[in-house]
Amino acid sequence: MSKIKHVLGISGGKDSAALAIYMRDNYPDLEIEYFFTDTGKELDEVYEYLSYLEGYLGKPVQHINPDRDFDFWLTQHNDYLPSPQARWCTIKMKLKPFQDWVQGFLDDGYEVHSYVAIRSDEPYRTGYDSSDEKLVIKLPFREDGIDKPGVMDILENSGVGLPSYYEWRTRSGCTFCFFQRKIEWVGLLERHPEAFKEAMAYEKEALANQTPFTWSERESLEELSRPERIAEIKADHEKRIAKMKKRIKVNPLRPDGEPELDMDDIYGQGKICVMCHK
Repeated sequence: MSKIKHVLGISGGKDSAALAIYMRDNYPDLEIEYFFTDTGKELDEVYEYLSYLEGYLGKPVQHINPDRDFDFWLTQHNDYLPSPQARWCTIKMKLKPFQDWVQGFLDDGYEVHSYVAIRSDEPYRTGYDSSDEKLVIKLPFREDGIDKPGVMDILENSGVGLPSYYEWRTRSGCTFCFFQRKIEWVGLLERHPEAFKEAMAYEKEALANQTPFTWSERESLEELSRPERIAEIKADHEKRIAKMKKRIKVNPLRPDGEPELDMDDIYGQGKICVMCHK
């Protein structure tokens, strides 16, 4: 009989948190090791949420740190910023640490079952593409028909709820993630000005070294942070909210009668790195 090691990655986002809760409540006999690949550039709220989640799970979430930090890899890439076209940050700081960690179990003779939080309403997403037959990717939400409303129910019923940063951002992962929407960059500027300043410094250095990319599409953070530009971004955001409110049904259980909206509702399901954001 083969030895099986069960692992579940938590990104700090709602889906992976809900999956951890779901597995703990529905498969209590499985001894699951929860892990978080830590880039060192996460929001403070991510670490707070992980602590809260640990309380519910009744066990620690292991932090897997890359062997080199972001600054090292940025230098290795000639100060070229990561981008949707060149996601070296995900490869070097998320995937590689996970692969190295899991390899230890495989070398010890385990078959590893890795549980990934891809929902049943995300048929276009895939989990980690394993080339090792002993690393088996499991998609419980897809198999059990759990969609986005189901995830929200799991979080609400458990009392864990959403991460606090969901008030202004739906992206976990690095503070300067290039998948952030412009309104989320504005949120970072207003709520974490030092993190925004750090991202701007990285960008200025990269531009000086002829990088073809900026953090936000078609404009630098210096341009985005100008008061008139912030006003434009906020006005566009409010228009999108008003438009969405007219399109969706009101939840009668909400006392204020307001529809529940998040950034994905307002802007559509954008591109993400599953390792970082789920």
